[in-house]
Formats: sequence, structure tokens, C-alpha cells
Amino acid sequence: MSSQDFPPAPYPLFAEGGGQDSLIPMVRTRERYWLHALLFAVTFFTTTVVGSAMQFDFARNLPFDLESAFTMYGLLWRQPALLLTGLPYSLTLLIVLLAHEMGHYLASLYHHVDSSPPYFLPFPVLGTFGAFIRVRSPIYSRRALFDIGVAGPLAGFVFLLPALSVGLAFSKVIPNIAHQGTVQFGVTGLEWLLERTIFPGVNPADIYLHPVARAAWVGMFATALNLLPIGQLDGGHVLYSFFPGRHRTISKLICVALLPLGYYWPGWVLWGIVLLWLGRRHPVICDDFPLSEGRLRLGILALVVFILCFTYAPFTPGGL
Repeated sequence: MSSQDFPPAPYPLFAEGGGQDSLIPMVRTRERYWLHALLFAVTFFTTTVVGSAMQFDFARNLPFDLESAFTMYGLLWRQPALLLTGLPYSLTLLIVLLAHEMGHYLASLYHHVDSSPPYFLPFPVLGTFGAFIRVRSPIYSRRALFDIGVAGPLAGFVFLLPALSVGLAFSKVIPNIAHQGTVQFGVTGLEWLLERTIFPGVNPADIYLHPVARAAWVGMFATALNLLPIGQLDGGHVLYSFFPGRHRTISKLICVALLPLGYYWPGWVLWGIVLLWLGRRHPVICDDFPLSEGRLRLGILALVVFILCFTYAPFTPGGL
């Protein structure tokens, strides 16, 4: 995920100017690396705690309960060694998220765009609320915008796919396990395809995901959200790169289309309203140079990744 703002910065660098070869003097902001390291460390701790709770339930064939994650915070004060059991979940998830954000960051460096290193957001339930970088200087070409926008989801997917495959290989079959516990996790298209290969003929509701597979699921959810073709989300950057004149209209239509999905998950209503209010705009880029065929193929690939990672009901109450 990336966000754009353009504050002053203390020392110069250069950026590409539109579709030409000239370089425009720019500035780069001094980084507060201590803040990035602190947020990453806290997120590493929260994801490891949640992973410990998942592994605790998985080893005992108990459905994952959100309350068990909160209970684990208190239990770890007495048995800190339990943190080790949460590493498969936390390391998998953080690697996927880090690959996503470093894709944005390295693409920004390639195009001489001033961007921050990743900010990780800790969250007590699933361990993290994701991560983002700040784009702090204007982007002058649609090629640069496309590359920065698409690099994150595709880089994350490169790590996400094998993680989900390995996690499913360690998963197990327990009748109706997915419908137990306090929350049910939706099945994405990619998960469904891999489950048909690894567990042929088994009902998805009977497959208990290993914590590594659950980490990949969280990565898929984050990827799908970021690839929504709205505003300044990654998908919005890709959309603007191809259709700058239609970006605002399409963003509004997608925001409105999210509202009926609230029937399956109320969170879609919140996302639709917030993005309709705040996220549909995009900084103007004056660049008439068309994108290459290679970038067109990558855009289609990003659409395929979005379809594979999307589920209309990511979270539903348990016991249904």
C-alpha cells in the first residue's frame, strides 16, 4: 500500500520528467529509521503472539478463537517460550508484507521518486493491520506510477503463493472445522484451487488451515484490498496509469459496488464509504506517452492476482 504527500525535504535528488529523458531536480527526506524499526518490532511481537494462539489451537484440533489471541498475551508473561510456536505465522506474514512494500520502495528508487521505507502497523487480533510506504514527491510519468503501483502486489504474490502451498500441505481435515469458533474465514479463489489439488474431494469447510496457510490468507486479503481499483490504492494507481480520464468515475462506481457486499461482510460498507469520501481522487499526471505491451501484460496479471485473492465474505460470525 502507498500513500502520496509532498512535504519539503532537506537534500536533492533527481526524478524522471514525464515521458522525456530530462531529469528534474527533486529532494529526498531524511528518514527516521528508529520509527520504522520500532513499528516493525511491535508488529513482529503482535503477529508472533497471534501465531502462538493459532498454533496452540491447531495442535489441539480446536477452532481458532479470537479470544484465544487475547488470552495468549497474558499467558506469555508466564510462559515466554510459547512465542517460538508463533514464528511460522509471524515470519510468513511479515515476509509477504515486507516483499509487497519493498516492491513499492524499490520501484520508487528505480524511478527516482522520494518514498519512505515501510511503516508496519501492529494490530492485536490478526497481529497486523498491514503496512504502507509514503510517496513524498510527485510522480511525473504514468510508467513510473504503474511500476510503483504494481510492483508491490506482484512481489508479495511471489512469496504468498508458495507460503499458501506449504501451509496447505501441513493443514489437516477436521469435519466442519471452518464453521466452528468465533469467526469464519472466507475461501479465496487461489485457496480453493490449491485445496482441490492437495485435498481432492474434501469440503473446504472441513480443512483446518495451518498457521502458515492462515498467514498466507491474511496476505491474500491485504493484496485484494490493495488491488481494488480505487483512488490511491495500488489498484487505483494501475487504473490511473491506463485510464487517467476515467479513474475518478470508475473509482466511484467500485466504491458504490462495495456497499451491497456488506450483506456478506459489513466491513465492505465501511470501506466503500471511506474510500468514496476520501480515496477516490488521484494526483494529476500530465503524461501522454502510452504504456508498453509488457506493462499491459503485467496489468492483466495484477487483475488475475486480484481475482484469485478476493473473497466477497472474508469474515463471517462462527456457528453459521
